[in-house]
Amino acid sequence: MARILVVGSMNMDIVTKVERHPIPGETMQGNETRFFIGGKGANQAVAAARSGASVAMAGGLGADSFGVDIRRGLAEDRIDLDYVAEKACMTGVALITVDEAGENNIILSSGANGRYGADEVDQLDFSGFDLILLQNEISSEANGRVLDKAAEKRIPVFMNPAPIAGFDQSQLSKVTFLILNEVEAEALSGIRIEGSGQALEAGKKMLKDGIPQLIITLGSKGSIYMDQSGSLITFPAFSVDAVDTTAAGDTFIGAFAAKYVTGAELRDCLRYATAASALAVSKPGAQSSIPRDDQVQSFLTK
Repeated sequence: MARILVVGSMNMDIVTKVERHPIPGETMQGNETRFFIGGKGANQAVAAARSGASVAMAGGLGADSFGVDIRRGLAEDRIDLDYVAEKACMTGVALITVDEAGENNIILSSGANGRYGADEVDQLDFSGFDLILLQNEISSEANGRVLDKAAEKRIPVFMNPAPIAGFDQSQLSKVTFLILNEVEAEALSGIRIEGSGQALEAGKKMLKDGIPQLIITLGSKGSIYMDQSGSLITFPAFSVDAVDTTAAGDTFIGAFAAKYVTGAELRDCLRYATAASALAVSKPGAQSSIPRDDQVQSFLTK
């Protein structure tokens, strides 16, 4: 079975439902607060594992109760945790508000994610992995070292440059497959995206910078795949009632990677990932909302 290594963040998400997001200086009443295991790295690892891939997770966790809970949760999805480093600090935390339309605001406190660096990456053995997933919630130094080691081993790297703030664009030259949303595409291309037309322009500009393949996700407008050969695939979104969009992008990426690494056709990978993300936004929470393979397959046969 093909193996995926996810190097990235693991957080405890503290999610509060609100009627609307507060404005600066405003105190407002929350409707409900719940705790969920999250972090872009962990979310993508869970999405890939639930989509049928063999997955290992690398990153930093604190020696606290949140760290224990996260280890237990990831282990339940049969994710290999041998590459996770324990840090003498707090586990990463995400403070999330979700409004009545299902849209979220997120504040990250990096904790152990910020203490995971190039030295820890140097201790990783990349042998036996067929694909690596990266995001931007651990240090740029750590990501840079992963990209260097992957290049040496000729292992493809799928990069999700989120959160886009502070992303080191020089790393794009070593990325095999860039997967990003319209906000991130705007930041990297300098083109304001209001629809598929502008997304195509942004994609073409990023391809000129040497990125071999990319996908821009557009929420309810679907997604666009582009590559250096001139291939273009547009895929529509499935219509569902959105409850919480927190893990939609991570679900798409993990599910897409899980099918891509098996050698499946690109359009089939896009269809599967789009269905998985549609199911994810239909439920609250991050990892708790990520569907399993049988659920996605059932959804696709309806």
